[in-house]
Amino acid sequence: MRCARHFFPALALAASVLIGPAALAAPPLKTADGILVDAKGMTVYTFDKDAPGSGKSACNGPCAQAWPPVAAQASDQDEGDYAVITRDDGTRQWAYKGQPLYLFDKDANPGDKNGDNFKEVWHVVKP
Repeated sequence: MRCARHFFPALALAASVLIGPAALAAPPLKTADGILVDAKGMTVYTFDKDAPGSGKSACNGPCAQAWPPVAAQASDQDEGDYAVITRDDGTRQWAYKGQPLYLFDKDANPGDKNGDNFKEVWHVVKP
């Protein structure tokens, strides 16, 4: 009986170590030079026409071609200020503090901010 008592806590600890990191994958975003960027260092934007916290994107069709959504994978889960929303076309997109996140197709290199204040409705994200 004594061996079983010591075995099960060790087994639970081992399982949490093996399963824990995979279950809690972090959003593919980070802060660089005071703004939010994706894993490739590309600037991330929000769109004023998105209603914060609605779980919806107002940028679809041709808009989404110029402003590609920051894609979330099927296994990605909400974490802290980051949430995963489902777009009208069924794909998944990251949101930060309730605002869907986008890239800009005119940003060619990491650190480019060509979309900042574009038409006064697109803005870099400053966490």
